[in-house]
Amino acid sequence: MPKQNSDTLDQLYSLIANEEDARVCKDIPAEACREVPRNFFLILASNVLTKLGDLLTSPKTVLAWLMSAVGAPALVAWLVPIRESGSMVPQMVIGAWVRQKAVRKWFWTLGSFGQALSVLGMAASVWFLQGYAAGAGIVACLIAFSLARGFCSVSMKDVQGKCIPKTRRGRLSGLATTLGGTATVIMTVLLFWDRGDPSLAFYSALLVLAAGLWVVAGFLFAGVDEYAGETGGGGNALKDAVQSLSLLRDDAPFRHFVITRALLLCSALASPYFVVLAQKESDIGWMLGVFLLASSLASSVSASFWGWMADTSSRRVMIRGAAMASGVCLVVGISTLIFGTDFAGVWFYPIAFFCLSIAHAGVRLGRKTYLVDMAGGNKRTDYTSVSNTVIGVLLLVTGGLTAVVSLVSEVAVILVLGLMGFAGMVSALKLKEVTND
Repeated sequence: MPKQNSDTLDQLYSLIANEEDARVCKDIPAEACREVPRNFFLILASNVLTKLGDLLTSPKTVLAWLMSAVGAPALVAWLVPIRESGSMVPQMVIGAWVRQKAVRKWFWTLGSFGQALSVLGMAASVWFLQGYAAGAGIVACLIAFSLARGFCSVSMKDVQGKCIPKTRRGRLSGLATTLGGTATVIMTVLLFWDRGDPSLAFYSALLVLAAGLWVVAGFLFAGVDEYAGETGGGGNALKDAVQSLSLLRDDAPFRHFVITRALLLCSALASPYFVVLAQKESDIGWMLGVFLLASSLASSVSASFWGWMADTSSRRVMIRGAAMASGVCLVVGISTLIFGTDFAGVWFYPIAFFCLSIAHAGVRLGRKTYLVDMAGGNKRTDYTSVSNTVIGVLLLVTGGLTAVVSLVSEVAVILVLGLMGFAGMVSALKLKEVTND
């Protein structure tokens, strides 16, 4: 890289990171420390592009609409569970494989390319198939997409832990979420505002655009200067994966973290039910745009603050995010139970959704930073893969349970999830501080 560009990156990084502590790189090698500014911005740009891709392939909006458009509405219910859990459940096997390699950025690059190919496959299914054949093609591509995403999830935390110093990881994640959220606000307005019912060609073009974003992100991430780290030998990946489950039995702090993370699923699971309650009081076509903007704005205005706070104490970020999520759920649930869905007007649920999205951003960023900071070497990869696999299974189970509770009422689901979030806050209070270890 030309020296002028390198100096510019150093200056920008100094402004963002407030680089004054000479020992800030104490947990990564000296040679890796010299590459931190460049790696910081390459990882940042890759994350922002993938967040934009996520918007354009959202299972709650774009893919759900496509399922109805091609004549396979019954398959809509599978989109969110596959998207969220499909990348988590196989991560113990993926993690065991990744652990055997000294340089792991290529797993993220290949995962990004795999997501691009999967999204292109969805677009092809729309154009060349019809009815449930097209819907099945989209689901099959989404499964492949989720598997590719699993490689990115496992390797990202490990590469970030090797290339970015401990007290700068939270602000990297926060800044990426803020920039991604701001970009999604702009893109939402440009692409969806006052468009009515977009054509099939329009949504297919969004899929192709999203695929291009993942390709560019993959090439950028390939440029990260990652130094070789520890490896776990050449053992059988499946055998190593099963053995890694012993972490839940033998590593008490890690087990406590996984339990806390499971309870904090409330912030993700409650959001759709806010939308369902809002549907009862207003036109859904209009409200969907409002909720999409609320989600993007919440990320853009809050993530950087959460990130800076996480660099001081990721544990306290989880506590505050859990308290906020639990509080919002309980206020909405109790208010609706007592006064009905129409007591506060049309804006009550979007505002509550906005607050819950801010809380979710804190919970998500806090637990990601906590996991990276609590372990080093191969433990970081093992912790990531085991926790994601367990949470993926629990997400499916919890999603099924909330579906059963929703047969009673959406308000009952929100109240249950609010209590679950309160339990998560209490559990997080008992976690050990790790950021400044």
